[in-house]
Amino acid sequence: MTQLSLVIVLFAALIIPLIMAKLKLTALPTAVIEIITGIVLGQSGLHLVSASVPLNTLSDIGVIVLLFLSGMEIDFSLFQHRVLRTHFEKEAALATKNIKSPVRLATESYISIMVLSIILAILFKISGLFSNIWLAAILFSTISLGVVIATLKERELLSKAYGQTLLLIAVLGEVVPMLALTVYASVFGNSKHPLWLIPLVFIAALVLFKRFRTFFSFFERINKSTTQLDIRLAFFLIVTLVAIAESVGAESIMGAFLAGIVLKLLQPHEDTRDKLDSFGYGLLIPIFFIMSGVNLNISQLLSNPKTLVLIPLFFVAYILAKLAVILVLKQRFKNLNALAGGTLNMATITLVLAVLKVAKNMHAITGQQSGAFILSAVITCVIAPLLFNHLYTAEPEDKHKAIVHFVGTNMATIPVAQQLAQDRYDIEMYTDKDKNYHAFNSETHVELLDSLDTAEVVKHKVFNADILVLGHFDAMKNYRLALAAKEFGVPRVIARFEDRNILKNEAEDELVAAGVEVYSTPEANISLLRSLIEVPSTLEILQSTQAAIYEVTVRNRLYTGTSIRDLPFITEITISQIFRNDRFIKPTGDTLIQLNDTLIFTGNKEQAPSIREALGRLNSN
Repeated sequence: MTQLSLVIVLFAALIIPLIMAKLKLTALPTAVIEIITGIVLGQSGLHLVSASVPLNTLSDIGVIVLLFLSGMEIDFSLFQHRVLRTHFEKEAALATKNIKSPVRLATESYISIMVLSIILAILFKISGLFSNIWLAAILFSTISLGVVIATLKERELLSKAYGQTLLLIAVLGEVVPMLALTVYASVFGNSKHPLWLIPLVFIAALVLFKRFRTFFSFFERINKSTTQLDIRLAFFLIVTLVAIAESVGAESIMGAFLAGIVLKLLQPHEDTRDKLDSFGYGLLIPIFFIMSGVNLNISQLLSNPKTLVLIPLFFVAYILAKLAVILVLKQRFKNLNALAGGTLNMATITLVLAVLKVAKNMHAITGQQSGAFILSAVITCVIAPLLFNHLYTAEPEDKHKAIVHFVGTNMATIPVAQQLAQDRYDIEMYTDKDKNYHAFNSETHVELLDSLDTAEVVKHKVFNADILVLGHFDAMKNYRLALAAKEFGVPRVIARFEDRNILKNEAEDELVAAGVEVYSTPEANISLLRSLIEVPSTLEILQSTQAAIYEVTVRNRLYTGTSIRDLPFITEITISQIFRNDRFIKPTGDTLIQLNDTLIFTGNKEQAPSIREALGRLNSN
């Protein structure tokens, strides 16, 4: 019977994503569907799956792996103070100095959650509905990091201030209850270990981090497909910290969570994370969620009048605990988005299951109470993402166009400025020649400068750009302005440089060393002619009104770890080259896309730009 139950659970884990894709159930987290499936298959439904020692063991390992991967989701760069290196950044920071940062908003939000959770727990104690104040407060203050991340990834918001704020609130919604649960279990549980031993887990995590912090620097030189050293390190960290946690009276899930944090700080390669995700979400984590549903006895829960009252009350408590978040978010974001953000953070399931597993082992909660907490949590995970997707609209600060400034208004730069997509670029052109100003100002907006001296250029904020294109015919002016722009802090400077009357090689080397992207019209023509000889279709592509060549650096983690043939838009483009680790790779259908890959591809001019934007859009864990 055990073997049959395992086969059914694994088949359910396989078929659930396929059915969700077929029915387009993208708004609901997979974990919620897996719990509901477990309810249908278990003692509340068809009785096809029953709990057994092997399945429960796999489920226990699943929750450990889930918390380990949750620890790896934390982006610690969000907590770091950002150094403003460029003058442009400093001006932007000065203009927004009164706007609260994501870290501050998230901290204020979670403090409000903790306060309201304790108040609600006290009210449940006073009413006699649930007497354990600290356990209730921990449960009400939890947030499902997995649900929040999945929803933000779907809307591609993780790189934006709004998404960062919601992510940080969710991180606190897992870390703080995790710490509180460890203290709670140590104080009120049957542990014979004193509370002061718990910091040993954190000390052990710090020691492991220091011991292995150079691991990935030599990993590539010694790794083989038959050794998988990165995965061996991951499981060594998990087992070691889980064992230490249990030895000092802390919970195993705390050790697993810290193991994930340690590995994240070691900065593993993207494919390491992909392999761990594949193992966790491909096998053990679905078993945990499905078995959580299997072990629920809905009929027994609903037969108890007190439980019938608890389910809606717990659901309301999960919501009320997060209400003040809306008021905090309104300090920076639109009212509707503040409501959407507060709604999304009402979702809770992952840590609720882990907390209840610990509480049941401590005999601190009844089966009926545990079931009521789980069912109400499942409801929050169904409703929260749906409401968020319905309420959210893009923030004005998220609609930023790349600012492109052209210095030099002539027949070489005007056509380029006119053909750049207006919805992606904010374009401004400058010239110091009155003749050119009057010739081209009717075709595009041009600003006439008295001179191209650095002081005059800075005065007119020419350097306040994401991309500065120096296309003046005078190479010395381009040379001087390019160096000044890089010193000013312009992120990208593209300079035309082809004057043979100056020390070209030395000057060009100086520009390249400063980070300037140098181009020469004659050299570009030579490269084009060579390409025509070697690749006859080059000119057809360049002159085509339908097709064009594009280059993009992959920043969007939605597509990392995906093979080229599995990209959702691969039928619309042809990837010819991948530039990775300072060398070109000839791609095949099985080639996996990695973070920071530079793709060179051709595609339809109507569809390819949106694909390029999707691939290049920055998106965190």
